[in-house]
Amino acid sequence: MKIVLARPSYHTHLITPPLGLGYISAYLKKHGFNETKLLDGLNYALSNEKIADICQEYGCELVGISVLTDYYPEVCDLIGRCKKKDIITVIGGPHVTAVPKKSLEESGADFAVVGEGEESMLDLANHLSSGTKAPRDIKGVYKLNNGNIKDREFIKDIDSLPLPDWEQMNPKSYEKAPHGGLIKNFPVAPIISSRGCPFACSFCASPFIWKQKIRFRSPKNVVDEIELLVKEFGVKEIHFEDDNLTLKKSHVEQICQEIIARNLKISWATPNGIRVETVTPELLSLMKESGCYYLAFGIESGNQRILDNIHKKTNLEIIEYAIRESKKAGIITQGFFIFGLPGETEETINETIRFAKKIPLDRAQFLLLDLLPGSELFHKLGASTNLSPSSYRSYQDVTWIPEGLSSKTLQNASSKAFRSFFFRPRQMLTLLKFFKLSQLKFILQRISDFNIFKIKH
Repeated sequence: MKIVLARPSYHTHLITPPLGLGYISAYLKKHGFNETKLLDGLNYALSNEKIADICQEYGCELVGISVLTDYYPEVCDLIGRCKKKDIITVIGGPHVTAVPKKSLEESGADFAVVGEGEESMLDLANHLSSGTKAPRDIKGVYKLNNGNIKDREFIKDIDSLPLPDWEQMNPKSYEKAPHGGLIKNFPVAPIISSRGCPFACSFCASPFIWKQKIRFRSPKNVVDEIELLVKEFGVKEIHFEDDNLTLKKSHVEQICQEIIARNLKISWATPNGIRVETVTPELLSLMKESGCYYLAFGIESGNQRILDNIHKKTNLEIIEYAIRESKKAGIITQGFFIFGLPGETEETINETIRFAKKIPLDRAQFLLLDLLPGSELFHKLGASTNLSPSSYRSYQDVTWIPEGLSSKTLQNASSKAFRSFFFRPRQMLTLLKFFKLSQLKFILQRISDFNIFKIKH
């Protein structure tokens, strides 16, 4: 059976290998579906019509499409084009896991995979190729008018999974627009050393997707993948895209020790963000020794009441301590902030900007609240907004307006914060230190996307 796993092209300033599809491709191949093609329309700027044409020319019988909320409209368009060519379609990913029935109804896809995709996709492929099991009996697979979804248990031993299909996601083929922005070395490869997060931040879909559970790969398995990427693909930098790499201290310590023991000369970073309370001076020193040069932290707000409102379970003192200790260790720091959270006012916006400038961050991202399907805030606040996930750009458009504020105020807050934070000598020098001419297109796109020089009147 010929299978294509696809990601459509969409408007973004970030282009990284689609790890989820890479894992599914490797898993299908391990179990005999060797004619599985991974097609990244984003990286190769392929139109949806071109992707559908390639699928047809390949003789594809099943196309699996990954879905994040910010490119859901493009997914719906791609499905329509594949359906016209009589190709069976299946969708999966965080957006689909959060709202499977709605996703099928809106997109017209034949099947939805809910939760982890490896085992469910294999069972679906086996069914379609041999008819051995009715779709309604496949755990984690949903079809309209086919009853309730049968939950699939999480994969307990994620070391048992094959490494992602890096042959079809060669890091050297990816544009220089990685998650994390201005970085130290190319080529870059993203990896994950764990799945899940035990926290319950109300703006995040992870508690729903992963049920507040976390599973770890063994440090040896993680560094085996790093070594493969270095030796076989010439990778010079690793980006850990875990929900929180440093959650379990012994886990990251052993990864660092293994990198050092194998003498892998890499730089590495955590562009997805880590929690501030998980770092210690000793851990930071070891991370630095093993090649860590850049840590992003999920800070969210400079107002304690807002942090409490979103169940962040941290405080401003701990945040400042973590940033200062990271700087002492010689590690570049970035903070993620969100405007428009419950309780936001013009004063709390200004508090957040002042706090971001007070603590010794090198970089900062000032985003607008994204009501992600599956998150607590989506279910609480989604009914009060007319915007649907198919009509806005993630973290850049206003999806909900706190009482007393306006859409204009929120949009101006983001651009104001960027200018106030970065137009300072130390921050400008840090950016220039990592500037590469090859990233100019990426930088200009980023400036445009976040409206840094625009003021709404």
